Amino acid sequence: MKETITEFLTSRFSDCLLPKRDINTNLLFFSIRKEKLPVVVRALKDELGFHFLNDLTSVDWLGKREPRFEVLYLLRSPKHGHFRVQLRVPVGEGESVPSLSEIFPAANWPEREVFDLMGIPFSGHPRMERLIMPDNFVGHPLRKDYPLEGPGQDYLIEDLLTIHVKEDITE
Repeated sequence: MKETITEFLTSRFSDCLLPKRDINTNLLFFSIRKEKLPVVVRALKDELGFHFLNDLTSVDWLGKREPRFEVLYLLRSPKHGHFRVQLRVPVGEGESVPSLSEIFPAANWPEREVFDLMGIPFSGHPRMERLIMPDNFVGHPLRKDYPLEGPGQDYLIEDLLTIHVKEDITE
């Protein structure tokens, strides 16, 4: 299956592929240009049977690689013994990635999670807004440059401590 997928992508989508990096993994992976992602994913789904979006996440390579971010997609093919292929999409600061929610409806919430926690927007997403953090939360807490204590949000911690101290006293 490895050879079939490699041949399929290199022959039909050579303009969509980025040069491979040396990564220590047992997964077959390809780096894809972000603007070509929907075309490649649609072909993998329709023509090679990758009907299952197993995972969608992101990596912050702050100071180690450019562009700074990478969005990772893990596709699985039940038709081919659950063979998996990983697509890696490099994304710069302030850039967006095309949404796959029309191709894979299950991409809806993981895309919102990546947006909320890493700040990577997905263009064409039906509801690109925070999913986990409150709407008024400042920043994106999974970025490597995000301060551990949070920027200027000490009042939240103080309020929580005050509430719990009062609860302990009244009991």
